[in-house]
Amino acid sequence: MYYYYLAIIGFVITLIAQIYVQSIFNKYKQVKNKKLINGGEVARTILKANGINNIYVVETSGNLTDHYDPRTKVVRLSTDIYNGESIASAAVAAHEVGHAIQDKNKDGSMRFRSFILPLASLGSKLGYIAVIIGLVLGWLDMLYFGVILLCFVLLFQIATLPVEFGASKIAGENLGKLGILTNSEQKFSKKVLNAAAFTYVASVLTTILQILRLLLMARGRRD
Repeated sequence: MYYYYLAIIGFVITLIAQIYVQSIFNKYKQVKNKKLINGGEVARTILKANGINNIYVVETSGNLTDHYDPRTKVVRLSTDIYNGESIASAAVAAHEVGHAIQDKNKDGSMRFRSFILPLASLGSKLGYIAVIIGLVLGWLDMLYFGVILLCFVLLFQIATLPVEFGASKIAGENLGKLGILTNSEQKFSKKVLNAAAFTYVASVLTTILQILRLLLMARGRRD
């Protein structure tokens, strides 16, 4: 019975995180910043101010698909963010540029996350397959192997937290220092950044609950 409770709790945490970030983002996407500067301009302004001239800012399709690609040195902003003149657009654009600044400064947390990425990718692809095989065939060793693989995913998610919080801190500092947002607007942008960060915390909690659920199931099979 505990298995189902843990699964339900994990689902509720994920659902709350998604609803929360969407509600905050949608709210401040409707509030234009006083300078009427769009996300693309925000990104380029912060990059230039930090002496970064080798990174492109481009528009990409999708909703909240914004990200920085350290391999190609490109900041990709979704259409709403790239063209939007809202507080939310400025916050998200500044956050993604924050990752570019971390990359330039050879941030330790970002480098560690990149180091464990291959293990996390392996865990996400094979972890649940091993778990299902272990459960269906009653092979506890296979089940535990799958759990170990999922622990690599959890490690990656935990390593992501300081990277994301760090990028948000850099974003907030630059939005204020460069005068992109006013003091009152910065308070609102912080809400957007904190909401986004909450989704990463929720992912960690959900994965922990999932691993705990699988370990309890394995224990039940063993007993």
